[in-house]
Amino acid sequence: MLKNRLLLAGIILVLVFSLISGCNESKTIKIGTIQPISGQVSAYGIQTRDAIAMAIEEINANGGVLGKKLELIVEDDEASPEKTTNAFKKLTAKDKVVAIIGALTSKCTLAITKEAQAKKVVLITSSSTNDTVTDAGEFIFRACYNDSFQGQVNAKFAYETLKARRAAILYDITNDYSKGLMSNFKAKFEELGGQIVAIESYSTGDKDFNAQLTKIKASQPEVLFIPDYYSTISLIAKQVRGQGMTIPMMGGDGWDEITNNAGDEVIGCYYSNHYSPDSDDEDVKAFVTKFREKYNITPNALAALGYDAAYILADAIEKAGSLDPVKIQQAMMETDKKMVTGYIRFNEKRNPVKSAVMLKVVKGADGKLTTEYAGTVNP
Repeated sequence: MLKNRLLLAGIILVLVFSLISGCNESKTIKIGTIQPISGQVSAYGIQTRDAIAMAIEEINANGGVLGKKLELIVEDDEASPEKTTNAFKKLTAKDKVVAIIGALTSKCTLAITKEAQAKKVVLITSSSTNDTVTDAGEFIFRACYNDSFQGQVNAKFAYETLKARRAAILYDITNDYSKGLMSNFKAKFEELGGQIVAIESYSTGDKDFNAQLTKIKASQPEVLFIPDYYSTISLIAKQVRGQGMTIPMMGGDGWDEITNNAGDEVIGCYYSNHYSPDSDDEDVKAFVTKFREKYNITPNALAALGYDAAYILADAIEKAGSLDPVKIQQAMMETDKKMVTGYIRFNEKRNPVKSAVMLKVVKGADGKLTTEYAGTVNP
C-alpha cells in the first residue's frame, strides 16, 4: 500500500512539474536589439530599430518562426559602450533573448563581442564596420562590409574616378571606426600611386578644426578624406569651405544622413554606402516603399542593413529548427541570399561578401540636398 502511495505521489509530482514547465515555456521567440535611440547618432538608431521592427512584423504576419511569433526587445545605448554592456547583460540575463542584433557603432559592438562569444550568444551587428568586430569568435556576425573594404573603395574612387593624386586625411583619433577607415584609405591610395600629403586628427566632441584645416590647406590636396559620422562632418565641412578650400570631401557610410544635417558646403562631396534608396532593384524599391508608407521617411542605409539583419537571423533560426545557439550559428553560416543591401553570404570571418555604392551629394530640383548614384565597387 505504501509503495502504491509513493508511486502515485511521484506521478503527481511529475505532472505538476510538467504543467509548470509548460506554463513557463515562452510563447514567443525573444530577439534583442541594442541601438542608439538617443544621442548624437540617433538618426541611425531610430531608423535601424524601426526597420528591424518592420521586418519582424512581416515575419510574424507570415507565420513567424518555428511556429512562434518573434518578440523584439529594444535597448537604447546612446552610442555609449558602457551602456551597451549594461543592455547586453539585461537582454541575456533578464529577458533571455535567443539572439541580439547590435550594437550599431563599432566601439559599442566591440564592448560586447567577447562576452557574447563566451556565453554563446549569436550576435549580428547590422552596421559596425571596424575590421576587428568579428574577431571574438564564431558567434559574431555582421550584415555590413568592413572598413578594409570601405576604405579601399574610397581610395580607389578618389584615384581612378576623381583622378586625384594628392589626398589629405582628417580623422577622429579616439574613434575605432574613423581610425580603421583612415588607415585603409591611406594604404590603398598609396598602393595605387597617390600621395597622402597631410594627416591631421582630432578627438570626439571637438568643435573647432581650423588649426588642422590650416595645415591641410597648406599641403594643397586634391581631395580631403574625412571618415566620421554625419553630425561631426556637418561641422567640419563648414570650416573647410570657410578656409576657402573647394576640393571635394569624401567619407564612409557614417556620412549617411548628411543631406539632412548639412548645407550647400557638402554639395559635390562623395561617400561610400551600403545601398541607394534610388536603386531600380526590385527588393530595394519594395523596401523603400514599405518603409516610407509606415514611417513617412526615406530609409537610410542603416535602416536597410537592420532590415536585412533581422531576416538573416530569422531565416537562420527557422533553418536551424531549434533555439540552440550552436545550431543557429551553423545555419547563419549557410546564408546565401539576395537581400536589400545586396547578395549576402558569409566568409570564414563571418563578414558578408558584397558590393559598395558611391553616392554624390547634389541639390535636387526642389532645392533640397539629396544624393545620386556615382558608381559601384565590387569585392
